[in-house]
Amino acid sequence: MMPPRSFAARRLLAVLALAATPVVAPAPAAAQTARLHAAGSLRAALDEIAREFERREQVRIEAVYGASGLLRDRIAKGEAAEVFASANMAHPASLAAAGKAMPPLPFTRNVLCALTRPDVGVRTGNLLERMLDPGVRLGTSTPKADPSGDYAFELFARAEALRPGARQALEAKALKLTGGPDSPPPPPDRSVYGDLVARKQADIFLTYCTNALLARRDFPDLVSVAIPAELSVGALYGLTVLRGAPEPAWRFAWFILSDDGQAILTRHGFGSLR
Repeated sequence: MMPPRSFAARRLLAVLALAATPVVAPAPAAAQTARLHAAGSLRAALDEIAREFERREQVRIEAVYGASGLLRDRIAKGEAAEVFASANMAHPASLAAAGKAMPPLPFTRNVLCALTRPDVGVRTGNLLERMLDPGVRLGTSTPKADPSGDYAFELFARAEALRPGARQALEAKALKLTGGPDSPPPPPDRSVYGDLVARKQADIFLTYCTNALLARRDFPDLVSVAIPAELSVGALYGLTVLRGAPEPAWRFAWFILSDDGQAILTRHGFGSLR
C-alpha cells in the first residue's frame, strides 16, 4: 500500500494503526521501555525527541543507531526491535512486505550537500567539475547498506545528463568510506564526515545537509556547499512499528509524527512534510 501523501492523512493512519493494536495492561512506569532502531543521521534529533518523550511519558527509549540498510538486515534476521526510523522508505517497506512490520509512513525529509574544505575551491556552480577532477578525493557512504550512498549514486546518474560519461567516472572514483559492514566505527565524540574531510581522507564528501551542519559544529573551518538544482537529490525518511511491539513503542512512534516531534526534527534541519 502506498503511504498517504498529506500530513493529515498520515497522522490519521497513525491514529488508526495505534487504535488497532491490542490493548495490553501497561507495566509499571519504571519498567516501561521502547526499542528504537534509527538511521545515524537522525541521532541528534531523535535523541532530543526521546528525551522529551521520556519526560512526558515515563518510558525509557533504548536507541540503536547505524546505517539503515544494516539495521534492516539485523531486524530481518531476528534482532529485537520495535520502532524503525529509516533514511529511506525502501528498507522499512521490505520489513513490512516480509510480515515483520506495519506499512511505513514518511515522516521527514533531507537533502544532500557537499562537505568540503575551503582549499578545495568548491562552489555550487563548479561542484560537478570539482568532483570529476582526478586529483579530488570524493567520499560517499556505502550504497545498499546506507541510503546516503544510494542517494549519492543517484546524483551521479543525474550528472550523466549534464556531461556524458560523468556517471561512470564518478562511480569509479567514489570512496565508500562510511556506512558499510566493514567500515571503521565512527569517532564517538565528533562527526565522522567532518573528521574524514578534515584529515583529507576525502576532499568532498556527499552527505546529508543535516550531517554537514553537525560536521561544521565540530570542524568550523569546513564548508557545506549546496548541490545545484539539476543534481539535487532528496531523501524521504520512513517510520514503521514492528509487529508485536508493545504499546509504549506505538506511543513513541506517534510522538515522532506529532507536531512536537516534527518541530524538533525541523530544528535539527530536517524538512517538513506539511
